[in-house]
Amino acid sequence: MKHWYEELFENYGVQYDMEVFTQGTVGECDFLEQEIEFNRTLKILDIGCGTGRHSIDLTKRGYNVTGIDLSDSQLEKAKEKAAMQKLNIQFQKQDARNLPFSEEFDVAIMICEAAFPLMETDEMNHEILVNAGRSLKPGGKLIFTTLNGLFPLFHSVKEFLAQASGTGNAVYDQNSFDLMTFRDHNITEVVDDYGNRKQLECNERYYAPSEITWLLKTAGFSKIEIFGAKLGAFNRNDKLTTEDFEMLVIAEK
Repeated sequence: MKHWYEELFENYGVQYDMEVFTQGTVGECDFLEQEIEFNRTLKILDIGCGTGRHSIDLTKRGYNVTGIDLSDSQLEKAKEKAAMQKLNIQFQKQDARNLPFSEEFDVAIMICEAAFPLMETDEMNHEILVNAGRSLKPGGKLIFTTLNGLFPLFHSVKEFLAQASGTGNAVYDQNSFDLMTFRDHNITEVVDDYGNRKQLECNERYYAPSEITWLLKTAGFSKIEIFGAKLGAFNRNDKLTTEDFEMLVIAEK
């Protein structure tokens, strides 16, 4: 039986690229370039690359990127897009909880949640961070966004998602935020690339900044910084607040 995040991304490449939360690619890659000081000799691992939007944009800028994802259909779309633009990108089907890499990359990115924090247990989410760390060379950097656990304590996740989905395809309903587990349970409805309507019982893990810091330390990271994450406009000057739906995390090994 497939998990909800596996079903969600089946035949969901074209529609995924039209969602409002995928429209900040250029600005996000601008920030990533600044963060790695425009060093095009670095090897970048894009974990949960989806349809390859960050991998493709960074490759066009001259970077060496490997994209990995669990979804066959998302990877197929990524390969199609790269081929159309005559870009040589290595896209691989890999499970972020069990990566085959050991100190191979200088930078790892997981933008727009990617694989983390969609897993059904906290242990699985932690394994993703451990594997990301294992894939990085000493001194390597992990840059990712994840759901801000402070936000649901002050705001309605349901209302936020309803506003955010106004220009997209996905619709979220029956949200229920569990204070004991910091998981939002909801019914997500999407229409796939073939016009089929899907209704999936989903749950996503929100994290407090202190949790993220501790998890990264146990995964072998030393310097950990957390900021607010604004779609397409990441900035180190954005202090994380309860108004931020997502947080931007930068960790060095």
